[in-house]
Amino acid sequence: MRYPDMVILYVDQPSRSADFYARLFDLQPLELSPTFAMLKFASGMRLGLWSRHTAEPAVEMTGGGGELAVLLENFDALEACYARWQALGLPILQEMADMDFGRTFVAQDPDGHRLRAYVVTE
Repeated sequence: MRYPDMVILYVDQPSRSADFYARLFDLQPLELSPTFAMLKFASGMRLGLWSRHTAEPAVEMTGGGGELAVLLENFDALEACYARWQALGLPILQEMADMDFGRTFVAQDPDGHRLRAYVVTE
């Protein structure tokens, strides 16, 4: 069965975004050009960063229309992620909160894309 294996975010400057995500997730870009960058997570999922100025068809929406969600293993890991993202200067859009699915917070990347870190609670 086929399944999604890549998320593409439309960004202003792919190299700047690649640097941001490389630092955030301790990765190295697999591909880097003026119009596109790609990183790959240990899970196999790839993150494409495509210039919103050159994407085809033309991009009508920029950041904030979705979320890149990161599942963490426990509350300690969530707290550590929160502290690290704050130390990196990411704007926090939603402070740590308990929601129907678990405990979570939301930060923002330089292009306005939401980054949700969460722990599922039973």
